[in-house]
Amino acid sequence: MRVVVAGGGIGGLTAALSLHAAGITDVTVLEAAPEIRPLGVGINLLPHSVRELTELGLADRLAELGVRTGELAYFSRHGQGIWSEPRGVAAGYRWPQFSVHRGRLQMMLLDAVRERLGEAAVRTGAAVESYEDTATGARVRLADGGHVDADLLIAADGIRSAIRRQLFPSEGPPPWNGLVLWRGTTRVQAPAFLGGRTMIMAGDGTEKFVAYPLTDTPDEAGTVLLNWIAERPLETPPPAPGDWNRPADPAEILRHFGDWAFDWLDIPGVIAAADAVFEYPMVDRDPLPQWTYGRVTLLGDAAHAMYPIGSNGASQAILDARVLAHALATHASIEDALAAYEADRRPATTAIQTANRGLGPEVVMRTVHERAPEGFTDIDEVLSLAEREEVAAAYKRTAGFDPETLNTRASYDATWPGAQSAGSAASADAAQGGAA
Repeated sequence: MRVVVAGGGIGGLTAALSLHAAGITDVTVLEAAPEIRPLGVGINLLPHSVRELTELGLADRLAELGVRTGELAYFSRHGQGIWSEPRGVAAGYRWPQFSVHRGRLQMMLLDAVRERLGEAAVRTGAAVESYEDTATGARVRLADGGHVDADLLIAADGIRSAIRRQLFPSEGPPPWNGLVLWRGTTRVQAPAFLGGRTMIMAGDGTEKFVAYPLTDTPDEAGTVLLNWIAERPLETPPPAPGDWNRPADPAEILRHFGDWAFDWLDIPGVIAAADAVFEYPMVDRDPLPQWTYGRVTLLGDAAHAMYPIGSNGASQAILDARVLAHALATHASIEDALAAYEADRRPATTAIQTANRGLGPEVVMRTVHERAPEGFTDIDEVLSLAEREEVAAAYKRTAGFDPETLNTRASYDATWPGAQSAGSAASADAAQGGAA
């Protein structure tokens, strides 16, 4: 089976690794960038995605990348505690939760792909422009005029996917909800705050500040790396929807967050001392009625780009990759496998997209601000413990990472019936200097 993956991001690279683990080794990842570099800032990997990376044999590498998140805590606009809960193993999961630098995670996945599938498995400077159906699959057209033939094309080419645009030409650009995210990293004295392994969210449902450490071992100056996000309405339309890497001026952010200093975190100081700051207009994609056409399917942001709420973007792309490889290994035909993959993943991610548009678990901050805009003395008088617990539990159920379900469900490990012959063919190619 010849598989082409459009896009060398987290979803595309995990797809390649998942296919390899299932014994599908004729895989080529086509990445538009001339070089894959460790760009971006921090992301969280929830236990359901950490399980998948662990089953791909990447647990030790992942543990070296970032911090095992031990707690998630919500605060009001005034820095008053609303809700906190343990995360990862402390919450009863069999797998931890990690806060990692997105670029370092991508490079770790890239290294693993090249080790397992060969250096030629990832082609950079190969922008996918379109495809056309063939008798045996798809011919993938590249921007440079070349093409690659495949039995299966997996479009993991992001929120501005060329393949999605071909399938849905009238869709238009990603819709903007009027908010902007400023994302940055800053070195702060260790521990960062609240013990050094806590992810915090503070806000009122309109403005929000998020922070979590990406390292927990201090450097020679005694500092650790802190990832942070500031969010608020934007007065003017965004210049580049879907671009995560547009530089921003910390002074502009301080105009709005300059008085957000809490006893346990100096937010203006964190913003002012940032190493790098990026601006990202808050966009997503509308849920689709269909992901699969013939032997072409969508994965990750190309299928279900969602607001960065609930730490689910990268985690859901990883789950897509694993479910797709499992389906290919356990169904008689590619068509049957793609139907099973979509039946599993499309309703699940649609539910998360919808929940994120309603603020997901972060709705507790808006509710508290509506009920007590000037602050409170007793949170239980504003938002009961039962209400807070249900908000948290409901989102975990929607996103597929409530502990009992995750801990007890079957593994996505599976072996494609053609794995032995595929492996032999790959070995022969390698012996002759060919590419996997």
